[in-house]
Amino acid sequence: MKDPATRQILFINAAHMLTHYSLLILATAVLAMVPQAGDVFGQDYGPILALGTGMFVLYGLGSLPMGWLADRVGRRALMLAFFLGTGVFMALAGLVSSPWALGVVLALMGAFAAIYHPIGTAMLVEAAGDKVGSAVGVNGVFGNLGVALAPVVTAFIAAQAGWRWAFLVPGVVCIAVGLLYWREPPIDLAKARPTSRPFPTIPPAVVRRAVIVLLSIAATSGLVFNAYTLLLPKLMEERLANSPDLLPVVGMLAFLVTLCGGLTQFTVGRMIDRNTLRAVFMPLAMTLVPGLLALSFLQGWLVLPVAGAVAAAVFGQVTVNETMTARYVAPELRAKLYSVRFTIGFLGAAAASPLIGFLHEATGNLAVAMLVLGAFSAVILVCAFAFPDRKEELYPELWEQQAATSGAAAGTARPMTAAE
Repeated sequence: MKDPATRQILFINAAHMLTHYSLLILATAVLAMVPQAGDVFGQDYGPILALGTGMFVLYGLGSLPMGWLADRVGRRALMLAFFLGTGVFMALAGLVSSPWALGVVLALMGAFAAIYHPIGTAMLVEAAGDKVGSAVGVNGVFGNLGVALAPVVTAFIAAQAGWRWAFLVPGVVCIAVGLLYWREPPIDLAKARPTSRPFPTIPPAVVRRAVIVLLSIAATSGLVFNAYTLLLPKLMEERLANSPDLLPVVGMLAFLVTLCGGLTQFTVGRMIDRNTLRAVFMPLAMTLVPGLLALSFLQGWLVLPVAGAVAAAVFGQVTVNETMTARYVAPELRAKLYSVRFTIGFLGAAAASPLIGFLHEATGNLAVAMLVLGAFSAVILVCAFAFPDRKEELYPELWEQQAATSGAAAGTARPMTAAE
């Protein structure tokens, strides 16, 4: 692959996959840790899953200063730190021998994983040119491939070699990818796509409305996304394969469900380039509430298609949300807004692990957890109704024409005289 820009984008996509994979190892590894290391970590699902709380807290808070750091040390240096730091602490998680040590190491891994979204997404959007939706959609497929692979690969490795290797193997892979990235020459991705159109002048009121809705979505969708991906292995175990000997089957079922989300992101990305964001967002938001409510009581194989439909909506709306920033925020401000947006979203995501653990501990199943997620999804639906629906998104030159027309009207207007 001779094109340096294409190689850089491939590394950005690989980083997205590794980010989501790393954050979801514990969700499946816990199912093996209970029988394999119950004397060290305890025999209960909820408390072990809650050890990931620090990971998600630092994953969220760590996103906030990334836009500021990128201005000082550069995006390339931060991405290199992402690969090496995340990989090292992912591997160390497989070597610890106490609950508090696992919690600390996972928290440090989350701090380095926080680099990817604000920095990697800003780099990707710059390189995408006029096809932001498609680029974000493909990038989303890689992220969801990490989500989908985490349960199935973790379950397989944990069943065959033990839970420790489920952290060690992907940690070494992440470090290896980082060393390959280190060898790549620096490149200005914005200049690598010279055919892209200049960013238009959008009325401030429209931008404010879009940003307010975007940040409101971030506060709720982060929790829904993270909680749903965390509880999928346990949901498959409860409803379809409740024997400890079927751990690989649980991983495969979770993989099939999240694969639906990955395929949806690719499709949604292509739709975004031909439709307004609200037109794509609405059907996805309208799927979440009834789907999550249904999963609160469904049993047996019917769970699989419904869980797949919910995954498609959960993952598909992420592509829409990331494109919102690209369409309504100027390039020089994107990294900073991505930092704020992902911090808000990931703080919501940080609440997912203790919330699911607490609700499962209190009720003994995931029914109430699904009802709670359904309530949060209703907020996402309200936000979808509130988002601007402007054809100028597809034809940015109309923003300029609108501004010129408004300016001309203001210039020709004359003050009213006393006689009039």
